[in-house]
Amino acid sequence: MRGFWKLTWVELKLMLREPMASFFTLVFPLMLLLLFGSIYGNKPTPFFGGQGYVDAMIPAFAVIILGTTGLMSLSISMASDREQGVLRRLRTTPLRPLTVLAAKVLVLFLISAAGMALLIVVGRIVYHLRLPAHPGRVFIGFLLSCAAAFAMGFIIAGLIKTARSAQIVAMVLFYPMMFLSGSTIPREVLPEAVRRTARVFPLTSMVTILRGLWKGDGWSAYTGDVIFLLAVFAAGLLISAWTFRWE
Repeated sequence: MRGFWKLTWVELKLMLREPMASFFTLVFPLMLLLLFGSIYGNKPTPFFGGQGYVDAMIPAFAVIILGTTGLMSLSISMASDREQGVLRRLRTTPLRPLTVLAAKVLVLFLISAAGMALLIVVGRIVYHLRLPAHPGRVFIGFLLSCAAAFAMGFIIAGLIKTARSAQIVAMVLFYPMMFLSGSTIPREVLPEAVRRTARVFPLTSMVTILRGLWKGDGWSAYTGDVIFLLAVFAAGLLISAWTFRWE
């Protein structure tokens, strides 16, 4: 257990020393909030089902954080550790493979949670964000979304050999999903054909679930999205277990 916490602390320091990862995880979603919040405000409107812009979009901005940590940071760091021989050296230590992976996942989860907490605090102070009636549901939805996002990252890390290639693949997958899933541009302004097409993206289900739970809906309204994310998580576990390599 001591080795796990020590490795977690090392992974956390490495993550915070990477300026690009910290920017897109902690700063970029906050910039979007302040920019668009200053334009649209947070006055309730029928366009967002009675919510204000900030109320509707903070859960969506949180999905940008999950996509950044899961698809980008996780896949690139795992591929980089393998390419540079870090995983090979860790293999010679008493640490188990699950301990190594769990430390990395815990760090990325903490960074993701910190990013969402920052959005909530700023939204509450600046735009009088309306908090969810059932925060426990939102937290569980956040955990489910984290699990699916991290699973996708492990798939990329297992299939791609180098960090540069993993970065390219992650960007090709992440950026279309970011813009079409509703995590940056509200789904309400997207054409119907685009919305139907975007339903195949895991990030779309994350946005749908988190926005709905934040608004106060029950889980029964999002059964299909929950099943989809669970399937992504299960597929990620199977594929990453099959493709994982120390070197």
